[in-house]
Amino acid sequence: MSGVWIFDKKGVARLITNPTRESFEQLNPTYPGTPTSPGARPKVLVYLPSNQVIRSYTELEQRLEELGWTRYHNPNRSDLLQFHRSDDSAHLISLPKSFANFKSLHMYDIVVKNRSFFEVRDSNRHRNHDHDHHQPGAR
Repeated sequence: MSGVWIFDKKGVARLITNPTRESFEQLNPTYPGTPTSPGARPKVLVYLPSNQVIRSYTELEQRLEELGWTRYHNPNRSDLLQFHRSDDSAHLISLPKSFANFKSLHMYDIVVKNRSFFEVRDSNRHRNHDHDHHQPGAR
């Protein structure tokens, strides 16, 4: 038998022959901005100085502009939303045009280029700690 064995929350295994992305999405509800692999936890991008969960490109663009990033209009890549530090900088953040397609790999790219200001967290972890005030540099 070939296929993929999937275990539900009760530990019961089920074989999916000819697996497709849709078959996994039926088993596990998906959330915008998250991977669809089985067992994947939804991720959120958090702006550390205010412990703000970024929920839109409007919020993200505001925070990036505060950090010196500007919108880069690339006529050859109208499918992307891009930001750069300056005309002479090689640093570029490229995001899908729709926030619904904003995935954890995009979040990590932002974190790497803005280490002290952003963090990727599990969404359920952040929900449980909304009252905490995270200070930059404190771990």
